[in-house]
Amino acid sequence: MSSLEIEGKDVSPVEQVRLTVPTTDDPSLPVWTFRMWFLGLISCVVLAFLNTFFSYRTEPLVISMISVQVATLPIGRFMAKVLPKTKFRIFGLGDREFSLNPGPFNVKEHVLISIFANVGGNTAYAISIIDIIRAFYHRKISFLASWLLVNTTQVLGYGWAGIMRKYVVEPAQMWWPSSLVQVSLFSALHEKDRQRMSRGKFFLIALISSFSWYVFPGYLFPTLSAVSWVCWAFPKSVTAHQIGSGMHGLGLGAFALDWSVIASYLGSPLITPFFAIVNVIVGYIALIYLIIPVAYWGLNLYGARKFPIFSSHLFNHKGEIYDVNSIVNDKFEIDMPSYLKQGHIHLSVFFALTYGIGFAAIVATLTHVALFNGKEIYQQYRASKGAKEDIHTRLMKNYEPIPGWWFYSILLVALVLSLVLCIFMRDEIQMPWWGLIFAAGLALLFTLPVSIITATTNVSPGLNIITEYIMGIIYPGRPIANVCFKTYGYISMAQAITFLSDFKLGHYMKIPPRSMFIVQCIGTVIASSVNTAVAWWLLTSIENICNDQLLPPNSPWTCPGDNVFFDASVIWGLVGPKRIFGRLGSYGALNWFFFGGALGPLLIWLLHKAFPTQKWIKKINLPVLLGATAAMPPATTVNFNCWIVVGVIFNYYVFRYHKVWWQRYNYVLSAALDAGLAFMGVLLYFSLTMEEKSFSWWGIEEHCPLSKCPTAKGIVVDGCPVY
Repeated sequence: MSSLEIEGKDVSPVEQVRLTVPTTDDPSLPVWTFRMWFLGLISCVVLAFLNTFFSYRTEPLVISMISVQVATLPIGRFMAKVLPKTKFRIFGLGDREFSLNPGPFNVKEHVLISIFANVGGNTAYAISIIDIIRAFYHRKISFLASWLLVNTTQVLGYGWAGIMRKYVVEPAQMWWPSSLVQVSLFSALHEKDRQRMSRGKFFLIALISSFSWYVFPGYLFPTLSAVSWVCWAFPKSVTAHQIGSGMHGLGLGAFALDWSVIASYLGSPLITPFFAIVNVIVGYIALIYLIIPVAYWGLNLYGARKFPIFSSHLFNHKGEIYDVNSIVNDKFEIDMPSYLKQGHIHLSVFFALTYGIGFAAIVATLTHVALFNGKEIYQQYRASKGAKEDIHTRLMKNYEPIPGWWFYSILLVALVLSLVLCIFMRDEIQMPWWGLIFAAGLALLFTLPVSIITATTNVSPGLNIITEYIMGIIYPGRPIANVCFKTYGYISMAQAITFLSDFKLGHYMKIPPRSMFIVQCIGTVIASSVNTAVAWWLLTSIENICNDQLLPPNSPWTCPGDNVFFDASVIWGLVGPKRIFGRLGSYGALNWFFFGGALGPLLIWLLHKAFPTQKWIKKINLPVLLGATAAMPPATTVNFNCWIVVGVIFNYYVFRYHKVWWQRYNYVLSAALDAGLAFMGVLLYFSLTMEEKSFSWWGIEEHCPLSKCPTAKGIVVDGCPVY
């Protein structure tokens, strides 16, 4: 086997890369193998199906690329042993030969399979647009319009990525820290494993255990998904339920024995570094156990006691759920007479403050990066344009580059199809053609700076609220136009960054660039189509899906993410920011959070300059602290409680005192828990839930019914005491 290596003077200038990424390559390793296509396509379809399927459930599960990395390794090696090695000649390709089994299962095949899985593992953001049109607004959208919307929003970003790749993939200074985790895992998985407890054996044992256990929280004993014992101790106290409920309260002491609760929203705590967990702990405690109690019981901020303490619903002034559909006219726009009759939209104090913290986090991210990383990023960007090629870029010169016209073609096709959607199907999605052009311009404008920030700091600013705010001001009263604008403007940029991150992984692992491009594009179209098909199937087959007011008490089909997405469409699109956060609304003071987010990092930076010997000051990361609870809502306190505890155990205690075990089995355990849960969850659905086979007993509910109650005088809500 031929091996290429380049010596000392061309090594990467980034120490983490030098310590992690191998500096050798074997260009003779086959990548276009039957095994790669077979396992890659199956992984893409399975993850797209499962992640879309679970996204509708109360505790959504996200099965990550790591699960596929671990699971496909023994399968690939098994295929390498049993497939015939006979060589075939393909008609029309001259002397080229093809074999189902070209040799041992290699790491490059494994990387491409994982890229397929990564594409399939990210459920398309535009699926939520289809969900709110059909399940919340009860309007129609055709399958063709849905398919075009999902595919164009997913693919459009690849065009931006093609324009930017020479700035953020090839330069050594753009090192993409998140890619090093994957490189480390590939290196570990492809080492010779002579231990008595191999990773494959450990994975199988953990998978079977996870699969077997989930039948209890998933069907027989759902209370295990939120053990809120404070409510049990004080069954008639509204305050105790508000404090103790893990689903609708502050979750004091609440816990779960359910991996889907632990890994929902925040991802697996086993793969999150401990320093990040600490930042989340500080931000979570500050919001839930300091700010919210003071705002609710102390200040009664925004009439907080008229509404539940922890809710993402929209309310009227009487504390009742706001009837959104009554203020939508036949043109799918706001009906002003009906809106004036119903009155202003009101938010729970928790939901209102999370918007304010979101405003602060957006600006703080940009300010923090500019102050603490701006000089470094600028120097790296300048250096990247004229810097000498490092070993990895030199090794990649052995492969044919991707022609620029490939990227421009996919960008042109995506733009044309998007314009077709906006012009000829505007009645279904509301967005005008100029909105698409504006959104595309914003995406193009932000892709380079955000990708540079992500590639050098591993912090990716979330700009979704900015896009919602802009469209809500210039084109109010149209909810679907607003969410479409957000998706084309923000998500196409996010897709570009995902594409670039995957390309950097391929760069480190020495995968032929053309293979990477083809796998990503094919995988995206397949995954988007599966996402759309699964969404369509669930929306048409489950009665009252996503409507937690009409679903049975123990129904898992509450769509918490889509509820928040729907509320955003009402706030920013239908009613508009002027009537909520502007002079016509009740929450204008929250705009000061923008100023606070800009000022906070500046104060920390000035303190750091004034006291340079105090190293702890620089470790105060406001974007992380403010963004710690960004998943709330739809995430609840029981999700955070469990995630924090498990994360501390594995990434502090086990990592510090049992590092050899952690190094061998930590990622494998995470993958096995995800996979076992996913298989049992799907099995339960098809064997029991679809057949409507259920039973009632004490162990199917959280038993905190009073946690949703208001505590203001005179507010009447069914099932709640009147003060």
